[in-house]
Amino acid sequence: MKTKTCIIIAGPTAVGKTAVGVKLAAYFNTTIISADSRQCYKELNIGVAKPSLDELKQVHHFFIDSHSISDNLSAVDFEHYALHAVNEIFKENDVAVMVGGTGLYIKSFCEGMDDIPEVPASVRAFVVEGYEKNGLEWLRDLIHENDKLYSRTGNMQNPQRMMRALEVAVGTGNSILTFQKGEKKNRDFNIIKIALDLPRNELYDRINLRVDQMINMGLVEEAYGLKDFRHLNALQTVGYREIFEYFDGNISLEEAISLIKQNSRHYAKRQLTWFRKDALYHWMTPDAEAVIEYVKRLMA
Repeated sequence: MKTKTCIIIAGPTAVGKTAVGVKLAAYFNTTIISADSRQCYKELNIGVAKPSLDELKQVHHFFIDSHSISDNLSAVDFEHYALHAVNEIFKENDVAVMVGGTGLYIKSFCEGMDDIPEVPASVRAFVVEGYEKNGLEWLRDLIHENDKLYSRTGNMQNPQRMMRALEVAVGTGNSILTFQKGEKKNRDFNIIKIALDLPRNELYDRINLRVDQMINMGLVEEAYGLKDFRHLNALQTVGYREIFEYFDGNISLEEAISLIKQNSRHYAKRQLTWFRKDALYHWMTPDAEAVIEYVKRLMA
């Protein structure tokens, strides 16, 4: 019988996951594993909405400031990291908490990911630099040339997935699809999935307010200090991309701020779509006390 439990708090950006997760972890006197694909980078702060210093003091977090932007992390890397972290937590506590909005990372932790051969750093650099210089059409042409299977059946609209597919095709000589078996792995602990949501207008107001707060906290200055690293995968994210466009003189600062808000809202919609595909999530508002009571009933 499984006696250990990991409680997952997921949901869209700005919905209030961190505050709920901290109170939940404090109640169980346990540790949080972040499931955010950007908060792990120590060089990124304001633009990725990391937990506050007070929240980090209240509860220890794994996968916050744990890596550098030069590290090219994948969902497989997160799976290995998070499984090690949860086993460390279970040495002292029967309950662990995972908090984040990166759906693929959470899926990798719960179900496992297919093992794909390591790709040389030189190949990855070639693909990233080529895309940065030549754009989406260049990616499509090279994928069609090197991986006709992915070109026919893969996602040819998502640059990140396309770059990954091209890396694998060039680095291994095989299509990434040949490595993807989709077999779910069994975990030796219980998993409780909770997704947070709010009425759409309220969520969007919170997103807009958070962006304004980021600007006031110094997001432009933070992005300026990172502009020489803009080609790295870690910087291919909402909040930094738009400010880089402002630095390039392509848009005004006001337009950049408006785009960050718009793109953050679009990202939230994609997150909600992802989590709603999983029927195991119990949907709640970001009310920490209600979440704690619900979890207590499930674990009774």
